[in-house]
Amino acid sequence: MRINIITIFPDLFDRVFDFGMIQQALKKDLLQIHIVDLRDFTEDKRRTVDDRPYGGGDGMVLKPEPIFLAVENLSEKANEPQHVVLLTPQGRLFDQSLANRLSLEPNVTLICGRYEGVDQRVTDHLVDEEISIGDFVLSGGEYAALVVVDAVSRLIPGVVAKGGSVLEESFMDGLLDYPHYTRPPDFRGWRVPEVLLSGDHAEIARWREQQALERTCERRPDLLEPGKKSR
Repeated sequence: MRINIITIFPDLFDRVFDFGMIQQALKKDLLQIHIVDLRDFTEDKRRTVDDRPYGGGDGMVLKPEPIFLAVENLSEKANEPQHVVLLTPQGRLFDQSLANRLSLEPNVTLICGRYEGVDQRVTDHLVDEEISIGDFVLSGGEYAALVVVDAVSRLIPGVVAKGGSVLEESFMDGLLDYPHYTRPPDFRGWRVPEVLLSGDHAEIARWREQQALERTCERRPDLLEPGKKSR
């Protein structure tokens, strides 16, 4: 899988992918990450990427020309079609099902929004979808890109050594994850549930499913609404 990140702050990504699962994916050559400096696709000496909004108002808006040129340049070099994503507060909320879908794309391009936003013509005529990582505003899409890359890369087959552990995580089946315990079995008088020490795998599976359901009901009942729960 290849992920391209279009940004006006390429140095922000220095070394950030040198750790954890992303590093493993890169080492195994299961993932390629290409950072694109948007200013490389400007045509003036000042390398201008933004301008004042038509109609007035505060702030600046990212211009369409360099973004279109950057995406088109990537398309010319790509072996696979690009799936182009604009990271913006106006986008669809990023969740595990969306991470799963993106992990199946061979070539994803993330456009990092900045300032007051991006010229609407980018959304209307260039991107395949808009994504938001939450109902809050960041200073730029670079931080959202890091979240997306981390969530997506660990789902690529072969990245996590034990693929089953990925399948059992929170949100994978529409529920939060069940509680986890490890040694010692008794810590300061707080004991591990006896069922987990029983060796009865069928009973353990039932306990975990029930715990996941109860935790979801308590903490995220919205996930159980019609259309939210996937199983």
